[in-house]
Amino acid sequence: MPRAAQRDPRVSNINLSDIVKQFRKGIIIALSLVVVEHVAWIIEPTLFGNLIDATIDKLKGTDGSSYILPLSLWVGAFLVNSGVGTARRSVDQRIYLNMFTEIATRVSSAAVQRKLNVSQTAARAQLSREFITFFQYRIPEIGEQVIAIGGALIGLMFFDYRIAVSCLFVVAPLLIVNRFYTKSVVSLQKRVHDSVEETYEVFATKDPEKVREYFAALALPQQRIADWGAVSFGLLRLVLLGIFLVVLYISLDLDDFTTGAIYSIVAYLWTFVTSSEYLPELLESWTSLKDISRRLRSEHV
Repeated sequence: MPRAAQRDPRVSNINLSDIVKQFRKGIIIALSLVVVEHVAWIIEPTLFGNLIDATIDKLKGTDGSSYILPLSLWVGAFLVNSGVGTARRSVDQRIYLNMFTEIATRVSSAAVQRKLNVSQTAARAQLSREFITFFQYRIPEIGEQVIAIGGALIGLMFFDYRIAVSCLFVVAPLLIVNRFYTKSVVSLQKRVHDSVEETYEVFATKDPEKVREYFAALALPQQRIADWGAVSFGLLRLVLLGIFLVVLYISLDLDDFTTGAIYSIVAYLWTFVTSSEYLPELLESWTSLKDISRRLRSEHV
């Protein structure tokens, strides 16, 4: 059989697990930098709270008080967070650009084997870039949110276990939102990607009205996806508002915390809130990627 006609087994297996296996060393390096950067970041509120209390004690003239050690620890964590974050933003680009080159090449080879038209080929090459977006941005973001939410809960637990328990009540609404959101958005993402594969052919008509109709039709499922995201965000914010008020009541009325401790609690609580409300956007990215993965694996779609 001629070489050009041979089927490369990698071509029909363009999916997450395959990409992870080929680029696992680079991905591990990138994710390790994410973990170090954000672990250093999540302990900063505690260290800075301790620094506030130490500074107040020093200004009051409390015997044996010193802010040197708390200051050193906080500065050290800040430098680790900043230094590793700086390095990661350079390393990531090198790793993921190479990944996209490989994926785009596989998409092109698959298109030849499956006899896809130019519009589908170009669209799938562009859609495949979402794999890179997922690895370069979404996976680190997921890691960041997991570290932020988990770290915030652990940090709050050290101050008062009731605060951490109150925050855990957000889990049930998140599971409900995830179930309905995923079921509704998957079909909409498929409609969007189906339309994207026709972009080239629409422009090839050189008819402005057809282009207008095309993008107007494409906007409909995209708007519904945005509406579902808005509903998920709004419901989650309502739950978080209740949790925020409960935690503040516990912190300010039931416990006798120092100024530094109150700062740390508020910082961890705000971290928990902002990280949780970001989850609907990550869900949208994940549902989109699942359809693209199915699309690139399929021999017939």
